[in-house]
Amino acid sequence: MLSVVIPAYNEQGMILKTAETISGILKNAEIPCELLFVDDGSKDGTWSAVEEASKRFPEVKGISFSRNFGKESAMFAGLANVTGDCCVVIDCDLQHPPEKIVEMYRLWEQGYEIVEGVKADRGEESFLHRLSANCFYGLISKATKIDMSRASDFKLLDRKAINVLLNMKEKGAFFRALSSWVGFRSTTVEFEVQERTVGASKWSTWSLIKYALSNITSFSTAPMQLVTILGVIILVFSLVLGGISLYQKIVGIALGGFTTVIMVQLFLGSIMMICLGIIGYYLAKIYEEMKGRPRFIVSKTCGKSEDDTKIIG
Repeated sequence: MLSVVIPAYNEQGMILKTAETISGILKNAEIPCELLFVDDGSKDGTWSAVEEASKRFPEVKGISFSRNFGKESAMFAGLANVTGDCCVVIDCDLQHPPEKIVEMYRLWEQGYEIVEGVKADRGEESFLHRLSANCFYGLISKATKIDMSRASDFKLLDRKAINVLLNMKEKGAFFRALSSWVGFRSTTVEFEVQERTVGASKWSTWSLIKYALSNITSFSTAPMQLVTILGVIILVFSLVLGGISLYQKIVGIALGGFTTVIMVQLFLGSIMMICLGIIGYYLAKIYEEMKGRPRFIVSKTCGKSEDDTKIIG
């Protein structure tokens, strides 16, 4: 059986359409399935729509968080509560084309254990958003040694890969990179990002920045290495400046350099504060991991999960 995990946050207008679309496509392809909506603490009527969908479509079930825990937690909650032999993760806004699920499933039947959905294009984006996305994926690609430039959360995972991911206890897991990092026999399916037909994106510029920082630090020590690089640069700068000052002193042309001293102090102070901030961010990540709190808390369920599925979380 194929499981489909659908994270949703404030997607009241898309739930029924998404359930009907995906269910219809999989029925026409004669693929047995279950659809699991994960309501990530929505503030609108998303959960009511999920309950309505579970009444209309017997293959639909849902779980609702006690509050907003984030998309990563929603995806892992879905993986922890599906029962299929393989699972597809897809966005609720249908910007990931659901007809590609059938192609992914057929590849799984051929023996592939991970089928990555890769973007043929990124759709309509501003220049600044595209530039920042390219920088982010460049850093992640170097950290993982895997090309993440066209990666997405849209993918199919075999049960073996699901179990490996669920056994990873890190709270700040980056699903998009970890699913590639675990290995297994993999292939890709290209897709074009569709335009959203209902509602608007829930990602603000600030939330995207936080998302990028969190995932880079959870998967790479590159920022910590940046501290060392900055230290070497400052050392070279200091040696050059010190040599110039010593030479001027020896030849007797040294002048009062109040402005230079202030500029140097401000420069060094700024670099030190940046370095301390990077180190502090990693310490905060360690602190979050050491507390051992759950990734998510489930407060409500609907559909078959109420009767015959054990809800984890």
